[in-house]
Amino acid sequence: MNYAEIKYCDIANGPGVRTSLFVSGCNHRCKGCFNEVAWDFNYGKPFTQNTIDDILISLAPDYIQGLTLLGGEPFEYDNQKALLPLLRQVREKYPHKDIWCFTGFLFDSEILEKMCPVREETRELLSYIDVLVDGRFVEELKNLNLKFKGSENQRTILVQESVKQNKIVLYDFGE
Repeated sequence: MNYAEIKYCDIANGPGVRTSLFVSGCNHRCKGCFNEVAWDFNYGKPFTQNTIDDILISLAPDYIQGLTLLGGEPFEYDNQKALLPLLRQVREKYPHKDIWCFTGFLFDSEILEKMCPVREETRELLSYIDVLVDGRFVEELKNLNLKFKGSENQRTILVQESVKQNKIVLYDFGE
């Protein structure tokens, strides 16, 4: 897997101050995507253990709330496989930090119903994610007033609570 960018001290892609990893490779190709350059699976730099080590170091300060995965598309199958070592190490070293992920795939009908039954990697990846922002970006539904998402069709889902209750549980921004 390649990655397009890592933003340290990011405040735009989840609550608090975060480290955000933008993976390369996306087949959704949403009209109006803010990161078209990351559609190309070969764009950017190779994702290595050194990259993981840099991310782990960046998560060490107490003021860093967590890690965000976006792209590109973290749930492209090859990206899932490459992200597993990172998420395993983050959970082991920083169990109190939260992990957010942005995906164009729908949590229930695509990830749970289609990917999870045939991909062990998808099931494991989900086990590490706290919050998932799902759904393709739809330019006609773009809304700049939304928190941490671009279009009104996208949902901010509490992954572990949703799996436990066997229904979609949305993140409450407490507003």
